[in-house]
Amino acid sequence: IRVKRNGAGIAPVDVTTAPFPAFPTDLQAQFMGLMTMAKGKSRITETIFENRFMHVQELARLGAHITLSGQTAIVDGVAKLKGAPVMATDLRASVSLVIAGLAAEGETTVNRVYHLDRGFERLEEKLSGCGAVIERISG
Repeated sequence: IRVKRNGAGIAPVDVTTAPFPAFPTDLQAQFMGLMTMAKGKSRITETIFENRFMHVQELARLGAHITLSGQTAIVDGVAKLKGAPVMATDLRASVSLVIAGLAAEGETTVNRVYHLDRGFERLEEKLSGCGAVIERISG
């Protein structure tokens, strides 16, 4: 999947996770973070793992509109997300929260970032290099 921003809004997309070469379950949470800002409804169906939507409640804290129906999440895109404190539950979920937090208005604090550290080295430095305002805080 290639994501390219051309100035237009983000279009909603329906995806179903499945083994390679289909849509990977390991990108499902991050893709959901992106789809929270799409113009319309997206459906994300998880066919590989159960309980893979732990990040939904945390995205909702930022203002995302997501409804769960079995193994499908229906993401109704919003015009804007609002910064809030959120808690990472695993590596993939933590990245979805960072994506949504960067798009949100105001400040987002992602707690339990040790999940991020397992998979992303120097994430703050890399995102800052792309223009993000992001910092690691202690406490």
